[in-house]
Amino acid sequence: MGAVFDQVWEIVAVCAIVAIVLVAGVVGLVRGRSSRQKELTPPPPPPKPSSPTAPPTDLDSDADGGGVDTLPAPTPTRPAEPEVDDDILIEELPTLERPASARGRLARLRARLARSNSAIGNALLVLLSRGGLDEEAWEEVEDTLIRADLGVDATNELVERLRTKVKVDGSGATSEAEVKAWLKADLLDLVDPEMDRRIASSRIDGRPAVILVVGVNGTGKTTTVGKLARVLVSEDRDVILGAADTFRAAAADQLETWGARVGVPTIRSEKEGADPAAVAFDAVKAAGEIEADVVIIDTAGRLHNKVGLMDELGKVKRVIEKQSPIDEVLLVLDATTGQNGLRQAEVFSEAVKVTGIVLTKLDGTAKGGIVVAVQRQLGVPVKLVGLGEGPDDLAPFDAEAFVDAIVG
Repeated sequence: MGAVFDQVWEIVAVCAIVAIVLVAGVVGLVRGRSSRQKELTPPPPPPKPSSPTAPPTDLDSDADGGGVDTLPAPTPTRPAEPEVDDDILIEELPTLERPASARGRLARLRARLARSNSAIGNALLVLLSRGGLDEEAWEEVEDTLIRADLGVDATNELVERLRTKVKVDGSGATSEAEVKAWLKADLLDLVDPEMDRRIASSRIDGRPAVILVVGVNGTGKTTTVGKLARVLVSEDRDVILGAADTFRAAAADQLETWGARVGVPTIRSEKEGADPAAVAFDAVKAAGEIEADVVIIDTAGRLHNKVGLMDELGKVKRVIEKQSPIDEVLLVLDATTGQNGLRQAEVFSEAVKVTGIVLTKLDGTAKGGIVVAVQRQLGVPVKLVGLGEGPDDLAPFDAEAFVDAIVG
């Protein structure tokens, strides 16, 4: 009986264990399905966004701060301005120079000539004021004037006037003040203050004024064109430059640099050895299109003894005149070249009708008499003088200031 009883308990225990295992398995199975259902259930879709163009309503917000927060409708805005690199801006829009006024340059002219032209001034004052002038002394006066490039005819005329005044004075000893007054009066008469020294730089009959600048190599012609542009800009003129010197390397680059410093455009050809007449034509045409006040044409520094080159200059003139008259032909001369400069002036006048002279390198020289000589030879006035190397060292010529400076 005991053995049977033990077997019964063993069977009951086994059944209990099996029952427990089965219950646990069922419970686990139910939980697993529930978990998988949660994982597979998709999330609810997000709320549909409001239309950007829909007008706002009272549902967008509550007065007391409660309710559902919603995003406001986007407000149309202008496209954002592109960021600009300061360095690039400076490169594209450089600071333009403001040239010195032409009026203020006359004072510098007077000061520089007073320091340099002692040949006509101090030397003559010493000679004429010492009294007792004999023929040898008068010959010395003549030599002084000739060395100052006054020219033979002008020298003879001035000496004759001075001889007459000394005889009329009759005192035998003339004061320096009297001699200075004589010199100023006679020199001013020779320089001729009545000559028209104005430069055509304003629109004429609804078109730009046209200035043609000519001269031989080495006189500072291209530099003079650049400086003249600065003079005109200082007088509030709208200027265009024409780089018709296509034979000299980098001439167009040099002129373009001068113009860029004061905001003046330059018409040029990128082709080396291009037809200068074509460039000049294009420059005059461009000046008309933008209604500029004046166009300045730089030409090649042609050697005056090469007839073919002078013919080319004549061609430039004829081509320009097909669309516009030429109002000014300025001949650039080196004040230190003396009689050679006068010969240049004659030849250029034969090729083109010169209307005015620009004397460069007048500072630091005792050759101021060239002003009188070239005016007498050509019958045209000196209109501008170069005073030095600076960008604003070009000034309108003033006869009285010139004479005052060299006599003192």
